[in-house]
Amino acid sequence: MYTRQVAFSSDKNSTAKKISVFDTTLRDGEQTPGVSFTTVDKIEIARQLSDIGVSVIEAGFPASSQDEYATVKAIVAEGLESTICGLARSVKGDVDRCIDAGVDMVHVFIPTSEVQRTHTIRKTHEEVVSITGDIVRYARDHADKVLFSAMDATRTDLPELMEVFKAAVNAGATAINVPDTVGVATPTSMKSLISALRKEITCTIDVHCHNDFGMATANTISAVEAGADQVQVTVNGIGERAGNADLACTTMIIESIFGYTTGIKTTRLVETSRMISRFSGLMVPPNWPVTGDYAFSHESGIHAQGVLEHASTFEPGIMTPEMVGHRRRLKLGKHVGRHAVREMLNQVHIIPDEEQIDAIIARVKQIASKGKKITEQDLYEIAETVVGSGAHSRFIDLIDIAIMTGNHMIPTATVRAMVNGSEKVCSCTGNGPVDAAVRALIGTVPRHAELKEFNVSAISEGSDAIAHVALVVQDDKGQLFDAAASGDDIVLASAEAMANALNMVYRNGTDNS
Repeated sequence: MYTRQVAFSSDKNSTAKKISVFDTTLRDGEQTPGVSFTTVDKIEIARQLSDIGVSVIEAGFPASSQDEYATVKAIVAEGLESTICGLARSVKGDVDRCIDAGVDMVHVFIPTSEVQRTHTIRKTHEEVVSITGDIVRYARDHADKVLFSAMDATRTDLPELMEVFKAAVNAGATAINVPDTVGVATPTSMKSLISALRKEITCTIDVHCHNDFGMATANTISAVEAGADQVQVTVNGIGERAGNADLACTTMIIESIFGYTTGIKTTRLVETSRMISRFSGLMVPPNWPVTGDYAFSHESGIHAQGVLEHASTFEPGIMTPEMVGHRRRLKLGKHVGRHAVREMLNQVHIIPDEEQIDAIIARVKQIASKGKKITEQDLYEIAETVVGSGAHSRFIDLIDIAIMTGNHMIPTATVRAMVNGSEKVCSCTGNGPVDAAVRALIGTVPRHAELKEFNVSAISEGSDAIAHVALVVQDDKGQLFDAAASGDDIVLASAEAMANALNMVYRNGTDNS
């Protein structure tokens, strides 16, 4: 069993092994059923990936359509730090489209397994070897960097696979890619395969793993252990069918456990994950490793007490929430304990005695046992009632809100609120009345606050159903605060939830200017 643990440091050892990160969110990631990025989306995503330190960005498949060609060309025109790659079949016309788009790297592929050769391209192994040499040679005549992929490599007999890869290298490929196209490899088989290739292949070895059996990230890591130099990933693990290896998980294993370097600015992983969720419409499950909302959250009393005493008791230690752009959160539920509740209340200067703590915990557990999610704001309201400090000053109180909307007008909201003792008025437009209301309320406060997540659900039936709004707000320090509110008017419930969240931002901050 691999047990090595290396202390993470923001000052990377210059002698540490470098593993290159190749991101294919814009190509394989967009092949996720139901996902379609606009050109504007793709350019913004490419900028983000380059900014966080991704080595290679696969911008798309230029020969697939005129729009795709134009998008890849537009990304190239951004002049990003990352190497920009375009995908091509083993067809000269595809390579030409990549070159015309101006990419830095051409990624050519051909099926190599018997099942793929027989049923997709109807070629013999000998023909595949010949085509590989020809297309790689042609691509290399037009580009400094050529990546060759043996499609379905993990279902190709090793002698045949080795022969194809050697043909690619001899023709000038600067890197070879080992795709686990249908996700059937295991960590053991992947390690064995890469070890065998490493003995014969001198150029960069890259891996592209699919998640059909949930092993994409594990297989990618096994490849690194065996000597792979580059890993193909997508943000949030999106991609064809069950997706690919996840950027955040793969990066943090390589950096925190192996002690290698990737060049990724890991403190921006959560931010990047949320961007892709927004553009793809696919939310990350809360218990998703590294970037999920619960990745550093603790409800159990024993766990909460442990992490408050020493974080590494119930967290890896070599990966902290701050490393990935998260914050540690103590969650409220049936298993919550005294230490967690006391710590959460201390942070907002509510100091109950032992009897009051017992009463607060009993009330929290009673509510949670009925299946209701309890937010930090709920805890504060319960505590203030128990302690008798219900008059505890709120930084912001919503006084009035007016909405103008219609099918031929831009939704506009005007909010009047008491902010730190002074009346403030702000008007904003939005994509709808709720968006306009939330923007207007944020506009009344002096500190930066950004809505990161918004969810609404009906908690009764009929056209007059009660709406429950839950949202997450990020402050200027990157901290996240969740709050909720309910009501029969979704706009008012949304505004009240946002006011609750903003009050938490200011309760937990030291600068209320």
